[in-house]
Amino acid sequence: MLLVSSGAVALGQGVLGRPSRLDAKQAAAAIGQPLLMQAWQAAMSNAGIQTAQLLLTLDDTESRRRWLNARATLEVLLRRGALPVINENDTVATEELRYGDNDRLSARVAQMARCDLLILLSDVDGLYTADPATNPDATHVPAIADLSEARAWASSSSASGMGSGGMRTKLDAAWIAQQAGCATVIASGREAHPLRRLMTGEGRSTVVTPHGSPASAYKQWIVGTLSPSGGVTIDEGAAKALGNGKSLLPAGVVAVSGEFAQGACLAIFDMEGRELGRGISRYASNEAGRIVGIRAAEIAEKLGYSRGDELVHRDDLVLL
Repeated sequence: MLLVSSGAVALGQGVLGRPSRLDAKQAAAAIGQPLLMQAWQAAMSNAGIQTAQLLLTLDDTESRRRWLNARATLEVLLRRGALPVINENDTVATEELRYGDNDRLSARVAQMARCDLLILLSDVDGLYTADPATNPDATHVPAIADLSEARAWASSSSASGMGSGGMRTKLDAAWIAQQAGCATVIASGREAHPLRRLMTGEGRSTVVTPHGSPASAYKQWIVGTLSPSGGVTIDEGAAKALGNGKSLLPAGVVAVSGEFAQGACLAIFDMEGRELGRGISRYASNEAGRIVGIRAAEIAEKLGYSRGDELVHRDDLVLL
């Protein structure tokens, strides 16, 4: 489980007052973020759960290199049993490089971590055909598959005085998650134990069904959207390993072509020049060229560091 939490600016307001300018909001966030983490750590410590802070900006989920680094950090934290508490890095994000609301940020995090489910806790218990606060004839929508019409008429205002996102931002987030193969639940966070209420069927919500699975959506993005920035030629043993579902290790690479950064899409060729697949490189071209043909255990010695044993991990690889 990952947690995307707002509240830093609101907590900082207790010291600085309610800010209006961006620099004042950034200052409030700088004060409020440690207080927010203290609150989450205190809440989770009763259950023996270690929390970890991760602050992201729009650049971190749009740049493939930063995206890979953030994803790697999340994977380590989750393997170690920690709860990542994620927020926008308001202290450094400029107006044009901001999410501005945690709904869209949480959807990008769900996409990054290949989550199966995104739960957005709101001030209402899901989507309605109109604003239930002003229209008594509004009816609740329990499930939705096509978001196009709903996104067009959903209100962009929020009943919460502290929040920055309304139902429109939640539907925008649900659309991002849907394309990534992740289901979304929009539910009320005002009652005690909202997740427990959803699990027991007590809480009402709106479910947005996903398109495919996270793995299939991610691999379709690799092969259908990204253009290769470079290529690698691999030996017969590596080609066989890929066919058996293994990752591409440097030991099986015989040549690297092109100039590319970490996180770039690579075309993978066999010794006859046939393209076998495409994948996301964990190393830049200058690094990949230095570790051609060596064992994974020798990477750190060769480079002075290691980004992992694999040049292309099987999760980031699509065979053609």
